[in-house]
Amino acid sequence: MRTSRSSEEQIVGILKEGEAGVPVAELLRRHGISRATDFSWRSKHAGATVSELRRVRELEAENAKLKRMYAEPALENAAIKDVR
Repeated sequence: MRTSRSSEEQIVGILKEGEAGVPVAELLRRHGISRATDFSWRSKHAGATVSELRRVRELEAENAKLKRMYAEPALENAAIKDVR
């Protein structure tokens, strides 16, 4: 998956500008983003602060690590059961 060219600070700043009353067309043109990007950012980050977004990203990374830690022993157990 492609990562965003914008940081959490930039995304939150752009969304706050929109909440402050800047017209959407002006906002999109000024920052060079598409309507689809604006829509997805609003659905994911609406009302969030930068610290909340960082915490969510840290939790997602930790969750992925824990899933990998679980997957290896689970595959080994399945392979042992298949051999028996």
